Amino acid sequence: MHLIWPAEQARPIDDDELERLYTYPDRERWLAVNFVASADGAVEVGGLARPLSTPPDRKVLQLGSDLADVLLIGATTAVVEGFRGVHPDRQTLDRRRRHGLADVPPTAVVSTGGTLSADAPVITRARVPTIVLTCASVPEPTRRAWQEAGAEVVFAGEDTVDLAAAVSALTRRGLRRIDCEGGPRLFGALTAAGLVDELRLTVSPLLTAGPAGRIATGPPVPPTGLRLATALAEDDTLLLRYLTASR
Repeated sequence: MHLIWPAEQARPIDDDELERLYTYPDRERWLAVNFVASADGAVEVGGLARPLSTPPDRKVLQLGSDLADVLLIGATTAVVEGFRGVHPDRQTLDRRRRHGLADVPPTAVVSTGGTLSADAPVITRARVPTIVLTCASVPEPTRRAWQEAGAEVVFAGEDTVDLAAAVSALTRRGLRRIDCEGGPRLFGALTAAGLVDELRLTVSPLLTAGPAGRIATGPPVPPTGLRLATALAEDDTLLLRYLTASR
């Protein structure tokens, strides 16, 4: 893999330096959003993000979760992608222990109850209890079903999920390194709430055309300025790290 930005530091890098680049800053809270998109901007192929992914993308995505305290994901993305939480291999365990992290980070799923069933793999197949970030208007039977399936239910907001309150609930639990893995509606809402610190964007070497959406959706918000922190390239894949302007 080659570091190509900052230009004055351009050079090949090894896995140890790659890990250092993707280590979360020592801040009270850091929320990084991971996305892969085709060169023409598609966020999915056939309804899934997985066909866009490349080996370099999977490498940095792995680093994002390996070095995080918690994974944050929207309910629709968790269900569509069949997400089942983190199941660490030896490399992940070694990496997390070197950084003083728990062996398995929990997954926090944002849901208002319509998409997330109690038998979803993200709840039933997770190695540690999944945190469901939801709102008070969700019917009591739905909440109870999540809890009986093993999830921890956290309320943030009345009729919709208040993402600022949800993120604060995570940080109060000591889960301050937050790795968001989609989807687009969650990314759009996090952007609108001013909660995104970093965007980790992979540009996949594919052209797809078609009706695929973008990486962030939702009501328009004032543009958020970004600063390019690093750019890496490997096997025609471009790996970009952007920090929001305040960082």
